[in-house]
Amino acid sequence: MSRVLLIEDDPAVREGVALALRRQNHDVDATATGEEGMDRLRAFRPDIVVLDLMLPGMTGLEVCRGIRAVDQTLPIIMATARGEEVDIVVGLEAGADDYVVKPVLARVLDARIRAVLRRAAGGTPGAEGLPKIDTYGDLAVDRAGLTVALNGEPIALAPSELRLLLTLSASPGQVFSRQQLLEAVWEHDYHGDARLVDACVKRLRTKMSEPPRAPRYIHTVRGFGYRFSAP
Repeated sequence: MSRVLLIEDDPAVREGVALALRRQNHDVDATATGEEGMDRLRAFRPDIVVLDLMLPGMTGLEVCRGIRAVDQTLPIIMATARGEEVDIVVGLEAGADDYVVKPVLARVLDARIRAVLRRAAGGTPGAEGLPKIDTYGDLAVDRAGLTVALNGEPIALAPSELRLLLTLSASPGQVFSRQQLLEAVWEHDYHGDARLVDACVKRLRTKMSEPPRAPRYIHTVRGFGYRFSAP
């Protein structure tokens, strides 16, 4: 049973989503504000957070950034009623692992939660036949231990960031389309969600101290996707 912290200000939506998730065998703690959510984060110790973007007081973006300031690895699914690309991209760049557009079907949210938790629990794509730790210049990727270090210093990665790096680095030099990465990392098949890939690459590059105009490891293949290179 996964522990889900639901932060949603609309009472009807909050109660309906919480009930539906409990019926799917999730342990749900539901709060109405970002401030309450941050307090419950420490007490409830969730496996995943479902976070409404539009909250009174402390906004969803502020909550997302607040969570990431204390925990880089806790999975976050952002919910937005507007579905506007700028809101989604800002939320993803703030640290969300995935998103849903409200109103969302319970089975869709449940599927997204389970997919994100699978990424958090493991699933090392491309690890078969590879050594336990791969070293690429200053970057060390431990595929068995699911850890990453740069210059000997651990990098705390969210589940989507880790799986994206594992996928790309398993095949250095291979070009992956956004659609291929979307299906491999997020288990999505809708091409419009490719912004998930771009936002995650941006966050990953920042954590890996990649120069924006001259990245060492993750290279953009214009008009197609991304390629991992070992310096």
